[in-house]
Parts: sequence; structure tokens; C-alpha cells
Amino acid sequence: MEANTMTIDATFWVAVSFIIFFGGLVYLKIPQKINEILNGLILEIKNEIDESEKLRTEAKTLLDNAQNKLDTAQSVRGEILNQAKQDSDKMIIELNDKFHKISEIKKNLAENKISQMKESAIKEIKDASVKIALDSVKKVITTSVDKSKLDTLFQKNLDETKVELKKINT
Repeated sequence: MEANTMTIDATFWVAVSFIIFFGGLVYLKIPQKINEILNGLILEIKNEIDESEKLRTEAKTLLDNAQNKLDTAQSVRGEILNQAKQDSDKMIIELNDKFHKISEIKKNLAENKISQMKESAIKEIKDASVKIALDSVKKVITTSVDKSKLDTLFQKNLDETKVELKKINT
């Protein structure tokens, strides 16, 4: 029986020490302090969650603003590109028109110059032909006709040639 009593005694003392321990904890307000610490930690965690929620909301707002600015920038970029394309198309058309106008002017100038050169050449040929004809007539007349007939004929032919030249030049 002694062993039984010892067991009871040991169990009894364990129970007594357990009660004393919990009594000491309650007396020293340890559960209250643990509760306060846990409440403080819970409050701190809650504040951190609230702060992170604010940061998330601000980040979302910033992201939305950045996306709006990006969309605006892309639309402005598209407008600028379209305007630049239109301007370059207009410039190409204008340059093409100017090129054709300048080419037409140069063509007309060349044609005028050719026409003038042609007229000048024809005039020179006519002048040379008249001179050769006059020289030939003069030689024929001087060799075949006497001087009095020659002077009369020469004067007559000279007058006719002058009349014909005036007709040709006008």
C-alpha cells in the first residue's frame, strides 16, 4: 500500500503544483498580459493589412492613370503618324507636280530654242541661196550679154529678187 500512497501522493503533489502554477499565472495576470500582447499583435497585423490595402488601392489608381496616359500617348502617336503620312503624301504629290511643271517648262524652252535655231538656219540657207543665185546670174549675164543689156537685165533681176525676198521674210 505504500506504493499506492506514494502514487497518490505524487499525483496529489502534481495536481497541487499544477493548481499552484495556474494560480500563480492568474495571480501574476499572465493570461491578461498574453491576451494584451495577442490583441496588440492582432491590432498591429490589422493595421498592416489596412495599410497594405491602402497601398494596393493607390497602386491600382497609379496603374490606371499610367494606363490612361499610355492609351492617350498611343492615340496621339497614331494621330502624329497619320498626320506625318498625310504630310509626306502631300509633299510627294507637290514635288511630283513641280517636277512635271519644270519638265514641261524645260521642254517648251528646248522646243522654242530648236524652232529659233531652225528658223535661223532656214534664213541662212535662203540668204546663201539668193547670194549664189545672184552670183550665178551675174556670171551668166556678164559672159553672154553686152554691157547695156546686162545693166538693164541686172537691175530688173535685182529688183525682182528684192521683192521676192521681202515676200519671203514677211
